[in-house]
Amino acid sequence: MSAAHIRLANLSDLPELTWIYNRYVTDTHITFDTDPFTVDQRRPWFERFSETGPHRLLVAEVASQPVGYASSTEFRGKPAYRPSVETTIYLHPGFVGRGIGRVLYATLLESITVEKTVHRAYGGIALPNESSVALHESLGFALAGTFREVGLKFEKYWDVSWYERDVSGRDAAQRGDTADRS
Repeated sequence: MSAAHIRLANLSDLPELTWIYNRYVTDTHITFDTDPFTVDQRRPWFERFSETGPHRLLVAEVASQPVGYASSTEFRGKPAYRPSVETTIYLHPGFVGRGIGRVLYATLLESITVEKTVHRAYGGIALPNESSVALHESLGFALAGTFREVGLKFEKYWDVSWYERDVSGRDAAQRGDTADRS
């Protein structure tokens, strides 16, 4: 595994984060965006995040270069959904399979766990994606359900499984679970 430094994102990361995301847009079914973004188009997305609070953007860097990011965003726009966040992770293709993604995602989850306003984290996984399913399950996510043929990309319909994890600490406390959650 390459050693990666995990930190809050800063605006100078945006070009590399945009490049990483665009690779998934153009080459995979992992995201349902279909057109690549310019850095300027991606800036409003970047500006949604904060240093504190439940909406975070963390970067993994190796040799001072961003190689991936994980984020937590609003799950849905209605007020009653505020205690829930949607989480996601994207890595530079050359750094997949090195353990960086697991450390990055676990760090994100730990950072939102300390937020007393967040109850649940949700991750949507376009199928098939065995590595993302394994990552989510290894970090305590459980399958909540699958939407069949919910997205159309590359002239094919794709299923999306939704995974959820308690990040309030309540579920672990009720089970008597004292193990480290990361």
